[in-house]
Amino acid sequence: MTFEFDRQIAVARESKHSYSAELAPGWVVGGGLNGGYLLSVMGNAIRRTFVDKPDPIALSAYYLSASKPGPATIDVEPLRDGGTISTVSASLNQGGIARITALASYGDLDKLGDDVGTTAEPPSIPQIDECVPNTFAPPELLKIAPLMQRFDMRFHPQHVGWAVGSPSGRGELCAWFRLIDGREPDPISLLTVVDALPPVTFDLGVIGWAPTIELTVHVRAKPAPGWLKVRHATRNLAGGMFEEDCEVWDSAGRLVAQSRQLARQPREMTRARQQ
Repeated sequence: MTFEFDRQIAVARESKHSYSAELAPGWVVGGGLNGGYLLSVMGNAIRRTFVDKPDPIALSAYYLSASKPGPATIDVEPLRDGGTISTVSASLNQGGIARITALASYGDLDKLGDDVGTTAEPPSIPQIDECVPNTFAPPELLKIAPLMQRFDMRFHPQHVGWAVGSPSGRGELCAWFRLIDGREPDPISLLTVVDALPPVTFDLGVIGWAPTIELTVHVRAKPAPGWLKVRHATRNLAGGMFEEDCEVWDSAGRLVAQSRQLARQPREMTRARQQ
């Protein structure tokens, strides 16, 4: 069985370090394609380059222009092929226009050890059936973000006030997450998961498309099968931009991915009524 997600991040080798892809329209949000989805497409191409190091360890991407559905090329330039970690630069282009440029380090997570020492704690979220499904999202959000149909998300009941004009003002969103087609999570899909929830500014009453400027992802472990817990938080809106920190926890209670992105405040923004 081929899952929808795997079909939509598929790449074809055109030359030794160049790949083609067909970017899927189902991942549109606002004025372009979701940045996390695009990272998974690029991550898939990089994985094809290092067959003995299939897993993203660290990836930092700069978004130069909004990607559109349709043909794209991914060019990968190996910079160092080490014994444990290899590093590449990569770019995604459409019609001669640069969309994303990135640096990435890849390895084999199965060979990096399973020791864990952490003070991090998973977010406290009610049971899945006590949370609010993304199908309850306002029609205006579903219109600008058809990618919401790619996920099954169950939001913490205290983090959906923005949908009815009562955002909490804390700058935090938490949700259970899985892909709608039932595909189990893996390191490549985690590159999408870190950018899957609505912008955390929604919880501040600032609603709309928030274009990503830069996104850095650290993949810490291969996720166990099952639902993921995802937490987004921000502490600072300044200069028309905000940071968004993400943690992804797997069904075994492990922190499997972390990210930080810098994004613009929503361009078409409305401020929800505070109550």
